[in-house]
Amino acid sequence: MSNATEDERDDEERNVGVGIGVGIALGTAIGTAIGIATDDIGLWLPMGIALGTAFGAAFGTMSDEDSEQ
Repeated sequence: MSNATEDERDDEERNVGVGIGVGIALGTAIGTAIGIATDDIGLWLPMGIALGTAFGAAFGTMSDEDSEQ
């Protein structure tokens, strides 16, 4: 019984980790594009990374809840 709980916890951590990784990658790309377009990369690159991390964590958590149903 404890192995199933540990396996579920590992899957949850993995899904959140993947979500954060994808979010950072997309946030970096979008932040760079906006930064180049507005000539203010110093603002938009970290903004894209921060928002990408937040949305990635949220989507990673949401995919955990969807897989349980």
